[in-house]
Amino acid sequence: MPQINLLVLKTDKLAAQVEFYSKLGFRFQYHQHGNGPFHYASEENGFVFEIYPLPKSVAEPDVTTRIGLEVNGLEVLLSNLNEINVVSASQKTEFGYIATIVDLDGRKIELLEYGS
Repeated sequence: MPQINLLVLKTDKLAAQVEFYSKLGFRFQYHQHGNGPFHYASEENGFVFEIYPLPKSVAEPDVTTRIGLEVNGLEVLLSNLNEINVVSASQKTEFGYIATIVDLDGRKIELLEYGS
């Protein structure tokens, strides 16, 4: 089965999104590939997460992408976020504790902490 190794989000709130996703535990570096735009990238465990500036030809960021993240310390993460970003508080499910948040563009992010 294929394994996802790259996720690229494009935004018109570059610095603010980097700050937001950093609160979730991502560590970003600012860099550029060839003549492409400067952007931020987080690389860990074979997964690359990049945040690029929105192209000038695009009016608004795509918010239809939903992201799922496995996390540790879900309640601590939620307390580090602004209340406006939390769509649903953590709730126990058959998979563990799940909460839904939104990033600064409005993309939904499901946070899952495995556990009893």
